[in-house]
Parts: sequence; C-alpha cells; structure tokens
Amino acid sequence: MEITEVRIFLHDHDPLKALLSITIDNCFVIRDLKIIRGSNGHFVEMPTKWRGARSYEMASTITTEARKLEDKVFAEYEKLIGEPVTRRKLS
Repeated sequence: MEITEVRIFLHDHDPLKALLSITIDNCFVIRDLKIIRGSNGHFVEMPTKWRGARSYEMASTITTEARKLEDKVFAEYEKLIGEPVTRRKLS
C-alpha cells in the first residue's frame, strides 16, 4: 500500500488546521480527513459521520503499516506551511 497523492487545503480555524484527501496506489481516494491540533500535538482525523450526539469513523486504519499514513501526510503538510509541527504520539 502506497499513498500516491496527498491534497491539502489549509483551514486555519483552531483546532482544525487543514482538510485533506489521500490517494492510495493511484486507484483509491479517501476524502475529508482533517489535521487537528490537539492538546498533545497534531493528529490526522479520519472521515466521520454524526449520528445524534456521537461521531463514527467512516474509514479506519487497522494495521501498523496503515497508521504510518500520518508520516506522508505530515511531510506534505510541513512542506506546505514551511515549518515542523508537534505530532501526537500514536499508541
């Protein structure tokens, strides 16, 4: 699995820093991801859907390899804004 494209749309309204979409293997797109600045650093939030007062992820990473998508996303984000960001530690 390779992230072949990251499209970032800056949206500087704390805590939301950007909206983005990623393309995987030039054939599958996931839209409406978000870069959020949380109290423990920046993180990527997957697309969510609200039902009543609760939100549910529409797409989720379930392997360690897939969770590394943040590396590519943050590399592109940092290149775009011109500075490094503090990232939340993945557990």
